[in-house]
Amino acid sequence: MSGRDPLSSPRRFGRGAALTVVFASVLVAGAATGSLPVDGRGAPADRSRATAPGPEAEAVTRAAEEAMADGKSPLEAAERAVSRSGDRWAAVYSEGEYEEFEESLDGRYTGVGLEARRERDGTIEVTEVRSGSPAAAAGIRAGDRLRSVDGEAVDGRPVTEVVALLRGDATDAPAGTTVRLGLERGTRAWTQTLRRARLSADSVTVRALGERATVITVAAFTRGVGDTVRTAVRTAPADAGIVLDLRGNSGGLVTEAVSTASAFLDGGLVATYDVDGEQRALHAEPGGDTDRPLVALVDGGTMSAAELLTGALQDRGRAVVVGSRTFGKGSVQMPSELPDGSVAELTVGHYRTPSGRTVDGTGISPDLEAGVGALERAETVLSGLGDAS
Repeated sequence: MSGRDPLSSPRRFGRGAALTVVFASVLVAGAATGSLPVDGRGAPADRSRATAPGPEAEAVTRAAEEAMADGKSPLEAAERAVSRSGDRWAAVYSEGEYEEFEESLDGRYTGVGLEARRERDGTIEVTEVRSGSPAAAAGIRAGDRLRSVDGEAVDGRPVTEVVALLRGDATDAPAGTTVRLGLERGTRAWTQTLRRARLSADSVTVRALGERATVITVAAFTRGVGDTVRTAVRTAPADAGIVLDLRGNSGGLVTEAVSTASAFLDGGLVATYDVDGEQRALHAEPGGDTDRPLVALVDGGTMSAAELLTGALQDRGRAVVVGSRTFGKGSVQMPSELPDGSVAELTVGHYRTPSGRTVDGTGISPDLEAGVGALERAETVLSGLGDAS
């Protein structure tokens, strides 16, 4: 597993489920994502403040109101009510945490600009340093080994824990706070103190794979991703097939997942979902590229909105899905704002693929299983799908 410090989930991620569209980054697999609130037109909206329907939301709100009237913590009361509900994905967040989450939907995060992975021997190796970041300014380079963060050894630890240390999640560390890294490069060992900063994540990367394939990697469905993918498809070489790499993509804005589907479909159904029993549907826009060979690459970190997209492309025969079974997060969350400004995220429904398959708890099975070497397998499959011209 590999990871980077733009872990975009709120600070309470480890305590419960996830927010509406929590997306851990492309390389930081998290425990869940959700969907977006629903606007008056019955489509997922890009706003994060709404009111979840149903008796569960009323019970949580009532608990918070009663606690406030008694001079107690509304947030803690809401947390207790949510924990009693049995809702696997429900959670409660402070106003500040939720505001940070809303910023993350624009691809902004607090960190030092490192990407890293855990090697087989348990060591943590830096794989990329973001240009203009604190890590770049300090001269840290890809290939350096990260041995400690603020005095805590990181060898053998999950990358998600290392990311949390880099971001200062335990103390809600803001931009401007410092973090001390223990590093090695060859035989040299040194300690470097960095100051965390507000950075922007690249949710979409595009690169050539061989002579006749383009890899479009979507790390998370932040705002603008759909347009970026559509531009990448339009500008790819005319004879190039596409590998849409959704590995480690734990979700994002559902509207952006639908917009991404529109890059490869000529209109039609992307998914159906229900909110408090009311059935609704999501449709692609017409005019997508339906001719290029397409392979969708997935794994166990492909979640939520990324599963919605994968299911649509698979059900409609648009893509061959290669990799391993996806995570299985297909439930719809909506927020309820509490009296003190904190927010409770509650499950209100579930998504289904165009053929009616449920994703929640089951995930999506690939057409072709592939683990190590999955990208090479995808390239082989793509070459067998015929000319894009």
